[in-house]
Amino acid sequence: MDWHSRRITAILEQALLEDKATSDATSRACIDPHLRATATILAKQDCVLAGVGAIGAILDIYERLDPHVIGHPEVISHGEIFDGVRLHKGQAIAVIRHNARVLLSCERVILNVLQRLSGIATLTRKFVDSIHGTQARILDTRKTVPGLRVLDKYAVRCGGGHNHRLDLSDGVLIKNNHIALAGGVAAVLQKAFQNRREEQPIEIEVRNLAELDEALTNGAERVLLDNMPVDLMRSAVEVIRRTSPKVLVEASGSIGTNPAKLAAVAATGADFISLGAITHSAPQFDVSLEFD
Repeated sequence: MDWHSRRITAILEQALLEDKATSDATSRACIDPHLRATATILAKQDCVLAGVGAIGAILDIYERLDPHVIGHPEVISHGEIFDGVRLHKGQAIAVIRHNARVLLSCERVILNVLQRLSGIATLTRKFVDSIHGTQARILDTRKTVPGLRVLDKYAVRCGGGHNHRLDLSDGVLIKNNHIALAGGVAAVLQKAFQNRREEQPIEIEVRNLAELDEALTNGAERVLLDNMPVDLMRSAVEVIRRTSPKVLVEASGSIGTNPAKLAAVAATGADFISLGAITHSAPQFDVSLEFD
């Protein structure tokens, strides 16, 4: 992750502006503008870390927003601390030395980013571990916080998951509403093949074996098994492997977050399991910033 790219910088800058970090009334009223301080960011629970690079990026952006800052930031983290690593409760994530007012003004934005991204990475790792030994891979969805998708999906990768489409331009994913509006499975696939850009993959959602048969007959390249019971899903995978072995299989819908259920879905032979819960229901990681 390039934490200083234009896209990431815009997200982090907006977070600082939202918090009016350069107009921190409390810090300005109570803290000497020349005071330099050292603070440590601590993990308050076991987790998979994501977002450590945001710390320095946020401080750099603050300096650009407030050119009157006295001093420059120094962010120190040990070599074994990096995004994707498992942390234990009480471990230090980073030590920051900077102007005390700046540290106080940026504290909440820094912690918010670490809390959310590490929470997503930790939940993702739990799901990935639950299907270890199968061929299935965990995918995210577009069920992300508006404006934060690129960060949410990065956190999924930190947890060992994989990204589905980043946005609607990434591929053709035909769902129930597309099928209904286009006139059925055969009609919608025909239109998709005629109108796609050359590099765009085509995936179609099916809910039963009849729809699956129609999709395979009409050249589907990837099939999304939606809201199927595990037994039906297993039968669908068997049909695909027997008749169209090159077609990739994705399972989604009503899978939940139970590790046993995930393992059962993975055991059907699906190539991918997509889970909106990774990003829309991840618990926040508990982290703190403590001044030395």
